[in-house]
Amino acid sequence: MNNITRKTKLSLNIASSLLYEITAIICGFVLPRFFLTYYGSRVNGLVSSITQFLGFITLAECGVGAVVQSALYKPLATHDTENISKIVLSSERFFRKIAYVLIGYTAVLMVVYPFVAVDSFDYLYSFVLIFVISISSFAQYYFGMTYKLLLNADQLGFIQNTVSVLALILNTVSCVILMRIGATIQAVKLVTSLIFVIQPVLLSAIAKRRYTIDRSIELTAEPIKQKWNGLAQHISGVVLGNTDVVVLTLLSSLENVSIYAVYSLIVNGVKQIVVSMTNGFRALFGNMLAKDETDTLNDTFDCVEWLLHTLVTFVFLLTAFLIVPFVRVYTKDITDANYIVPTFACLITLAQAAYCLRLPYYVMVNAAGHYKQTQMSAIIEASINIVLSVTLVFRFGLVGVAIGTFAAMTYRTLYLVNYLKKSILFRKMDHFFKHILIDVCEVLIIYLIVNTFPGYFMMNQISFISWTVLAFKLAVMSIVLFAVINGTLYSQTIRTLIKLVRVHKTS
Repeated sequence: MNNITRKTKLSLNIASSLLYEITAIICGFVLPRFFLTYYGSRVNGLVSSITQFLGFITLAECGVGAVVQSALYKPLATHDTENISKIVLSSERFFRKIAYVLIGYTAVLMVVYPFVAVDSFDYLYSFVLIFVISISSFAQYYFGMTYKLLLNADQLGFIQNTVSVLALILNTVSCVILMRIGATIQAVKLVTSLIFVIQPVLLSAIAKRRYTIDRSIELTAEPIKQKWNGLAQHISGVVLGNTDVVVLTLLSSLENVSIYAVYSLIVNGVKQIVVSMTNGFRALFGNMLAKDETDTLNDTFDCVEWLLHTLVTFVFLLTAFLIVPFVRVYTKDITDANYIVPTFACLITLAQAAYCLRLPYYVMVNAAGHYKQTQMSAIIEASINIVLSVTLVFRFGLVGVAIGTFAAMTYRTLYLVNYLKKSILFRKMDHFFKHILIDVCEVLIIYLIVNTFPGYFMMNQISFISWTVLAFKLAVMSIVLFAVINGTLYSQTIRTLIKLVRVHKTS
């Protein structure tokens, strides 16, 4: 495996990451549908709410994970075993402390949280559910986090992705069987946690077998130089990922949490597919920066930027048109809540599109290790999301929290584009605005075509077959349009991309 080229690693990482996300989306749609059918919207909302509250424990991680991965690029590129060992040992000790913090946090949550849902569920019902859901999180921090970061930094993320795909499939099959035989939600989530315990233990064993870590080294100084500089970015990410559900839990209803969870399942699935396309690039950019390959880095970034803008516009355009029809089919037999909320669907789709548009810029900032320099923007982003979500949820409910998320993500995207211009690649922002202008034009053209022929672009009946036919029509039309526009306006970028792919074959 040591002889795998950089291009091969990138291809394996992207392919395996894409496979993982597709598997996650399929499994992610299957399980909530069974939850809704067997347990109802309130239980589905409760599970989503507890999962988000437990997600706040990642605040204790303080962004160290991203910094650890960035710190590993240089010693891995130069085969510096001593520094790799120091970083791994420091990271391992830190994440095991987080595992102990998680135990304390879970204990507090088990006592306090059931009062939040006391009107809907028995105290013991929520108490036990919190405990069983938390088990896999403990295992991730105690056994596997450091080694997952080590494999990713060495451009071997495909190993983790393969293990994750197997765990997802096993979990989905097990949970469906348990629900069909009448198991409680606590029993189902316990099986889920136990399956996902296997994942970090296996990754740890693989990494320890592959790398020689000298555990006798004494850490006289902190080997992770920017250990705390990723804190603000990390807090922002946790806030963006958890605030909406927490606000809805405290200030709205569990039915709204369930509605949010269904729409979030779709847009987050689309988002993660896009993110999976960038997973290999962070390590690639970090490797190029470590080797001072400036010209290759700039050319590669231009191509990645174009690819991401084109991909994001395409997939989220389809999502915007197809999400409500899909939810209509997905929740056809669910009558305990109204899942058809078009305005919310549009806003949450725009919010995740804004997040994905910033990915090439965010990946480059992380690869360069510029955590401290960009931390204030992360704080502002989190503040925008919290203030707007809390202020608007009273009047607009689901739509209010979506507005807060969209505003926050749009601000950070623009900031990162400007930061790259000033501090890393020194590129004019004209590149970004040209992409945005073309993105908007593509969306408007598709919108006009759909509204000109509304009878052609609609479902004949509420079924997955009818929805698939609609999706196929929209996809084919969009592919043709995108091919014509991008082939005309980005011909030089496409030629550069082809050239780079050929060069990297031997890199």
